[in-house]
Amino acid sequence: MSPTEQYLEKCAVILEKVRAQQPIIKKVAGWFAESILSGGLVHLFGSGHSRIMVEEMWPRYGSFPGFHPIVELSLTYHNNVTGTNGQRQAMFLENVPGLAERILRNFGIGDKDCALIISSSGSNIVPIEMAELFQQKKIKTVAILTEEHSRTSVSKRPDGKKLSSFADIVIDTGAPKGDSMVYIDGLDTPVSPGSTVGGIMIVNSIKAEVAKLLTEAGQPPKVLTASSIVGEQRAKNLFESAYDEHAHRVANLYKNAGS
Repeated sequence: MSPTEQYLEKCAVILEKVRAQQPIIKKVAGWFAESILSGGLVHLFGSGHSRIMVEEMWPRYGSFPGFHPIVELSLTYHNNVTGTNGQRQAMFLENVPGLAERILRNFGIGDKDCALIISSSGSNIVPIEMAELFQQKKIKTVAILTEEHSRTSVSKRPDGKKLSSFADIVIDTGAPKGDSMVYIDGLDTPVSPGSTVGGIMIVNSIKAEVAKLLTEAGQPPKVLTASSIVGEQRAKNLFESAYDEHAHRVANLYKNAGS
């Protein structure tokens, strides 16, 4: 079996694992739709490469307002790899106790809000503390992690608690432990991770279910849509109105910061 065939076969397994979690995905979508319909926000957080799922949720084509991406460049900026703003620093910072509190201190979280925290291993301190803080605020908190990987990982917290310890619902990306899925003859370390594949399927499934619920409730979302689908003028109008709605929704976050 070629490396490509190996990877695609593993992805097919991930697809079935995500498919089996449809009842959980629909329940999460119900929570998120309820928040958005009530004027609240769904807060999104991920450090490291989990940032990918945050940006996939909003803002990009096929997405809509109601989500609040919390992305810290110090935890997610990997381009330089080494040197200033390098990966060593980012990996160090995502295990600094108290950083999550400093991040959330900037926002006034509302009681109608929900939260989605993404971490493949579920063992790094900042995403764990972020979920813990949301739960302390009585916010419904959902985690996306890789269950097999998290189960075999060691938490960086002294008390051993992981992201799953502070999540009301956990959704599994379906990837294997260690994340990488392809083994090459003569190479003793696997390549090509799978958690992003599962994570992207999960967040887009949630997004689609939320869009259905909002539309059924008479509040169809303003979806960022390509001009090739709706024409140049409507695409422009959708972008402007969606960004305006986002600005109006997050305004209260800053107005009520610290509360």
